[in-house]
Amino acid sequence: MHHFHYKDDRLYAEDVDLTALAESVGAPVYIYSEATLRRHMQVFSKAFAGDDALVAYSVKANSNIAVLKLLADEGAGADVVSGGEIKRALRAGIAPEKIVFSGVGKTNEEIALALDVGIYQFNVESEPELDLIAGIAQEKGKTAPVAFRVNPDVAGGGHEKISTGRAEDKFGVPMAQARALYGAAQKIPNIRVTGVAVHIGSQIAELEPFESAFTKVAELIADLRTGGCAIERLDLGGGLGIPYGEGLTPPHPDAYAEMIRRVTAPLGVRLIFEPGRMIAGNAGVLVSRVLYVKAGAEKRFLVLDAAMNDLIRPALYDSWHDIWPVMRRDGAATVEYDVVGPVCETGDRFAKARQLPEMRPGDFVAFMSAGAYGAVQASQYNTRALVPEALVSGSRWAVIRKRPSFDEMVAAEEVPDWLD
Repeated sequence: MHHFHYKDDRLYAEDVDLTALAESVGAPVYIYSEATLRRHMQVFSKAFAGDDALVAYSVKANSNIAVLKLLADEGAGADVVSGGEIKRALRAGIAPEKIVFSGVGKTNEEIALALDVGIYQFNVESEPELDLIAGIAQEKGKTAPVAFRVNPDVAGGGHEKISTGRAEDKFGVPMAQARALYGAAQKIPNIRVTGVAVHIGSQIAELEPFESAFTKVAELIADLRTGGCAIERLDLGGGLGIPYGEGLTPPHPDAYAEMIRRVTAPLGVRLIFEPGRMIAGNAGVLVSRVLYVKAGAEKRFLVLDAAMNDLIRPALYDSWHDIWPVMRRDGAATVEYDVVGPVCETGDRFAKARQLPEMRPGDFVAFMSAGAYGAVQASQYNTRALVPEALVSGSRWAVIRKRPSFDEMVAAEEVPDWLD
């Protein structure tokens, strides 16, 4: 459920008319619904009410500090994958003891920062990473809490590029090596083994891959404990899908929680979750203006002011986003369009042969389900300014990231003196 709806044929976010907002801020613009973000966080947390669980929101899904702040107000921790995301989480008021640091390529500086602020857990993805963390912790006289991210060789995810738990993927340590690595880690000074972590992918629309992976990990924990390794925590990652308009109906968090309890209850561990898309995906839209309706030899192109640099998911993942007119017209004919942007790439296409109400130059359209992996993946390709972001709360709204000017875009660039 989300809080985007029509009122008198005009699209609203909560109680804010999106036409008025887009005209005020300028298009394209990302718009988030606070009520939807809060509701999704509450629904997920409620599914695990009564369990010992940390819900560490996946910052990479939408890292705007205002979004992080309101989720922190709902009790969220943070799953981070860079030093910058650690700083964002802290700036938003998330306590370091609720921050989990994931990722395959942690740097010396990032590890040092995480140790200095006292994060909850490192999810370690290789033996060399463990050695690096141990060395830095020793230098600082600190103890690093670690869990190995294990790779269960289970495929999951809505696209090949977002499946992360197969044997050939770069993530985690192979299950066959995990026992030896845990045994070695227990003997390393300045390392405290706390748990096991697993994450098999994103936009997963069925429970079976989760249950297969989690069952393997539960068996590993039992084996590790038999060998004398105290495992207190189990990080089950994220990946629960959302409806993207493709006929997919992902499991409700309650069903997800029921399956997890069945698999993990005998272990008596603290559970950690890293939801991202499930929280933010349907809480945001990208509003864009129609520039031209162009007739090709055999098709019609709807040319927008948004481009692949603003929302790269369709070009990168072949992803589907529902496209809604921001203002509906009675009796409008249905027309088939290729929906494209102005960037000089054939791949700058949001939709192919999409059936939409007839559109005119100046009309606004809304890309639905754009709250996750939209603004965070945007770039300034073609020297196009980053899209502003706005947050709606009831009848109020505010810009939470402004559109930079040209001078701000190039401020960090320098011409060397021999060219001046």
